[in-house]
Amino acid sequence: MSYVNVMIHAVWGTKNREPILLGESRILLLAHIRENASSKGIFIDTINAEPDHVHCLFGLNADMSLSKAINLIKGESSFWTNKQKLIKPMLYWADDYFAASVSKSQVPKVRKYIINQQEHHKKLTFNEEYEEFIKNYQG
Repeated sequence: MSYVNVMIHAVWGTKNREPILLGESRILLLAHIRENASSKGIFIDTINAEPDHVHCLFGLNADMSLSKAINLIKGESSFWTNKQKLIKPMLYWADDYFAASVSKSQVPKVRKYIINQQEHHKKLTFNEEYEEFIKNYQG
């Protein structure tokens, strides 16, 4: 029997960085992403959002590629949100995303980082954060 324990920290933004993930609709969207991912065999450990982007720590299972997991999460969530007319204007995700593996020892640190997004973004914009991720993970 295969055993896989690969944790991924993924970040993706709204198209054109539109700040539309707000209030109750943001809470409903995140709950739906978690529920839908679970139904597709994707375990979401921690998820949070700012008005223009989402952070997600999830487990990648043995029979799913990273790109497929991200596409399932992003594609279905925007479809569902738009069908429910949850967010106006309609929700579209940017095509790009950031994803990096997280070692077991760093999972608590990443969880805390994701949970504390509101505090973190008092210091950095999403673009600054994204550039910092790329710089930190390049080597």
